[in-house]
Amino acid sequence: MQLARYGDVIGEKSGLGRSWVGVVLLAATTSLPELFTGFGATALTPLPDIAVGDVLGSCMFNLLILSLMDAIQPERLSARAHQGHALAIGFGLVLMALAGMGLAGGPYWPAVGWVGLYSPLLIVVYFVAMRVLFIHERRRRASGSHRDTVNPANTHVSLRAALVRYAVAAVFVVGAALYLPVLGASLARETGLGEAFVGSLFIAITTSLPEIVVSVAAVRLGALELGIGNVLGSNLFNLWILGMNDVFYTPAPLLSAVDPSHLITVLAVVIMNALFLIGLTEQVLTKRFRVAWDSAAMAVVYAGAVGLVYLGRS
Repeated sequence: MQLARYGDVIGEKSGLGRSWVGVVLLAATTSLPELFTGFGATALTPLPDIAVGDVLGSCMFNLLILSLMDAIQPERLSARAHQGHALAIGFGLVLMALAGMGLAGGPYWPAVGWVGLYSPLLIVVYFVAMRVLFIHERRRRASGSHRDTVNPANTHVSLRAALVRYAVAAVFVVGAALYLPVLGASLARETGLGEAFVGSLFIAITTSLPEIVVSVAAVRLGALELGIGNVLGSNLFNLWILGMNDVFYTPAPLLSAVDPSHLITVLAVVIMNALFLIGLTEQVLTKRFRVAWDSAAMAVVYAGAVGLVYLGRS
């Protein structure tokens, strides 16, 4: 909640905008648990399925958060979001496709040492995406087509104070992330559910808790762009983490050492992104039920993917 509050202040008073702060700063901060969990599951203990399942499962769960955001406000979420988010979705689809090709290609991908070629591509495309999104947001704000509303609660908080308080809140986010892979491996062993399933569901949900709280808090603050940017930006950052995990995991190229059931998660994320993109393009504000059709379909895809990963666990 503090991250959302002071992220809102930073977006408003720095001139960067809530959308940019959500996609980059807030997304990277709320994805720190995935980063530390991935490091623990690759560099410290060889648990590749936990590392990959956490990243891909978090991407899938993050998109489910959009359905939650849609349910707690009267108007359709995708219609209230600005069209610039389509850029983040597009780059997310490119990065997810690279991950899917890495999983499907497995040992056939060329490698440099123990690092598969897909990993440098994931890292480079992420930074290209950040650059393109920054330029787009700067042009959008310069054109005057969009102006962030001023939150009266931010009046008495300086930019410097917001940065300090934001950093303090970020320290608490990383909490027990290094311990999560060990707990996940024990849970997989004791329950017999398998590391791929435990990583894709339990670890992914746990490391996505910051995104849930920040996104819901952003809606309540009236900073909708901050919340949507946080979710989409977190998915971009998660796929950067996947590339870094391959660097940390030295026995072999990471995606050649994991269960093929992770492809189910990849395809589910692609479908969920496409559904949100359809709603973003359709721009229909009203919704007949508590949750708009695109958000409801995303929830159905999530539930179906979890069921398939469970049935396909090894």
